[in-house]
Amino acid sequence: MNKIQSQKNQQNKQHNQHDKAYKQLLANTKVFLQLIQTFVKEDWVKDINEKDLIKVDKSYVLPDFRYKEADLVYRLKTKEKDIIFYLLLELQSIVDYLMPYRLLLYLVEIWRDVFNNTPQNERERKSFRLPAIIPVVLYNGADKWTAATSFKEIQDNYQQYQKHLLDFKYILFDVNRYSEAELQQISNLISVIFTLDKKTTQPQEITQRLYQVADTLKNMDEDEYKQVIIWLHKIIKNNIPEPVKKELEQIIEQSKPWEVKKMITNIELAIEAGQKQAFEQGIEQGIERGIERGIERGAVTKALEVAQKLLDKGMAVDEVVELTGLPKEEVEKLRVIGDGSFLTRMP
Repeated sequence: MNKIQSQKNQQNKQHNQHDKAYKQLLANTKVFLQLIQTFVKEDWVKDINEKDLIKVDKSYVLPDFRYKEADLVYRLKTKEKDIIFYLLLELQSIVDYLMPYRLLLYLVEIWRDVFNNTPQNERERKSFRLPAIIPVVLYNGADKWTAATSFKEIQDNYQQYQKHLLDFKYILFDVNRYSEAELQQISNLISVIFTLDKKTTQPQEITQRLYQVADTLKNMDEDEYKQVIIWLHKIIKNNIPEPVKKELEQIIEQSKPWEVKKMITNIELAIEAGQKQAFEQGIEQGIERGIERGIERGAVTKALEVAQKLLDKGMAVDEVVELTGLPKEEVEKLRVIGDGSFLTRMP
C-alpha cells in the first residue's frame, strides 16, 4: 500500500469515527429535536413534540457512498401528517458538489421502501401519498460549504426549464460557520457540541472552548453531561499528544457537572505539562541530530536560542528557518511554549 492510499484510508477511518459519534449523539430523540428546533428557523418546527418523533432503525446510504457518511432517519408521526427527516452526516474536509444528487438517491430509496411496504390496495387509491422527506446535511469541514443547496442547480440550463424540473432544497448545518457568540447565546447541549467540534489547531483551544461553555455544562442534567463526556473523549483521541491522553481521560471520566471548572483547570494543567515534556524531548532530539551531523552542541543550542528570540518577535517560521539553518520541524517545536524556558534546562 502506498503512502497516499494509507493517508486516504486513515482519513476515511477518522471520518467514520466522527460520523458514528454524531450518529450516537443524534440518535437521542431529545438531542435531535433540540438540533432542529435550535437551528431551523421555520414555523412548523415549533409544533414538533418529542413523543411524535420515531427513529427509523434502518440506513439508506448506498454502497457507493458508505465509506463517506452515515445517515439517521426520523419519522414524525402525528394525526395530521407523516413526515420523514433524513439526516445525512456529511463530515468530509472537502465540499462535495454532488451532494444534491446523492441526496436524491437516498430520498428515492426511502420512497421505494415505503411504497413496497404499503399494501397494494392502499397505494393504488387516489388518496395515497408518499411521505414528505426533509433532507438535512450536517457538515463540519474547515472550508465554507459552497455546493448547491437545491437539486435544480445541478441540472444544466435549469433557469430556462425550472418550472418543469424536479427540485428540492436541503437544510444545512455548517458547524464551523456558527460564531462563538451565537453558540454561547444559545447555551444548550447541541451548541456546546458544535463549539467543541469547531476546527482545532492547538490543544489549548480545547480548554479555551470549555471555559466558554462552562456555565452551560454546570447546569446540565446527568444525561446531557454524559453526552458531552463522550464527545470530549473523542476530541482528546483526535487532538491531544499520546503521553497525556490517559491522564485527561481519567480527569474527564471522574468529573461532575458541578465541578466542571475544576475539571477544565486540571485538563489545562495536564496539557501544559505534557507539551513541556514533549517539547524538551524534541529539543534534546534536535541537539542530538545536530551532533550527528557534526555540529557542536553549543552551536546547535545557540541556533535554537536565536530562533526562539526571532519567534518571540513575531517572525514567521519559514524566515527563522532561513536565518538559522535549523530544520523547519525544530523551529515549529519552539513555538509550543515560546517563552525561552527550555534554555535554562539545556545540558
